[in-house]
Amino acid sequence: MLHIDKTALTERFMRYVQIDTQSDPNSNAYPTTEKQKDLSKILQQELLDMRLSEVSLDEYGYVYATIPSNSENKNIPVICFCSHVDTAPDCSGTNVKPILHKNYDGKNIILPDDSTQILKLSDSPYLKNHIGREIITASGNTLLGADDKSGVAVIMQAAQYLISNPSIKHGTIKIVFTPDEEVGKGTAKIDMKKLGADFGYTLDGGEAGSLEDETFSADAATIVIHGVIAHPGYAKDTLVNAIKIAGAVLDALPKNEWSPETTENRQGFVHPVSVNGIAEKTTISFIVRDFSLEGLTSHHERLKKIAENVVAQFPGATMEYTQQEQYRNMKEILDTCPQVANFAAEAIERAGLTLKKESIRGGTDGSRLSYMGLPCPNIFTGMQNIHSKLEWIGVEDMVKASETIVHLCQIWEEKS
Repeated sequence: MLHIDKTALTERFMRYVQIDTQSDPNSNAYPTTEKQKDLSKILQQELLDMRLSEVSLDEYGYVYATIPSNSENKNIPVICFCSHVDTAPDCSGTNVKPILHKNYDGKNIILPDDSTQILKLSDSPYLKNHIGREIITASGNTLLGADDKSGVAVIMQAAQYLISNPSIKHGTIKIVFTPDEEVGKGTAKIDMKKLGADFGYTLDGGEAGSLEDETFSADAATIVIHGVIAHPGYAKDTLVNAIKIAGAVLDALPKNEWSPETTENRQGFVHPVSVNGIAEKTTISFIVRDFSLEGLTSHHERLKKIAENVVAQFPGATMEYTQQEQYRNMKEILDTCPQVANFAAEAIERAGLTLKKESIRGGTDGSRLSYMGLPCPNIFTGMQNIHSKLEWIGVEDMVKASETIVHLCQIWEEKS
């Protein structure tokens, strides 16, 4: 029986979330915000204090550390645990005030700094699993930051447990904390040689027991519309306004399907994320998502055809369509080494949980890491209502996530 220190884990998490680490999608710096390093520096020092090996913080904000093997078995693959320090740009991460709600009773929780922010069991049914337990929320003005400081805290507490309990046999364990995951740059500057792991796990998931070994495959698409410019006072039969054409393209998109707000489960979508331009030239940016590459191709073909049909109605106008790969479904890699996800499933069950195999309608650092040579499924931490002021997490879920890490280290040692 494992005995993760629940009080220490709670304190650790609540301390981490008070550090503003919001990333910036409009920055070209690495990391995109220097303040992410404020937490990275703390993690570096805490890892040093734990007496881990090879602890370092690089110029890009990545924290690396090693728990050396204590097993006589020299053939154990090196495994890695990864979480990201940044919080999403979607909601303020400044001056987060975490609140520990003990013995949650199932009633509405009115967040004190904004009484319009009410956490309700009817809106968040997973709260039912935590009646009589401890949950943590923010105060109403900010997100909480459980995405992904819960993962960071869970890994740190598991590391502390492994260091404090040398009777638990394991191979070499690597730890890495990344910046900028929320803006799609979490692996942009990672040093895979320095990391030196064979297989990995991100701790960046939701409900207790969930294991995600599949993500969307993701592309960006850009439509650039070129109009015909003329002085507006003398524009009759000459001006072709690219802004209006862009509006027509957007209006031609399906209303009841093919969008994030109308899809679920394994359905893909096309989602316009920005429109920028002037009458002469306007650019529409999209994200395109599907679980299969065939689906992605189909979405691109359909979107391009819609745009071409619209632009053809405006003589003199032209358009360009480009696509850019963002990340790919990690399942294609994980299927080549099934033990990685299978061992995680066994670890979750050893922690006393019911396994929930799920697919992510999004991506994680694990999506990119899998294609960079580090097969990397995603394990739960308990985070809920992420990227919002109603974000919350159950303390017991974080404890179980730490237990899962420890069991996973044991399983790799036992079965290698």
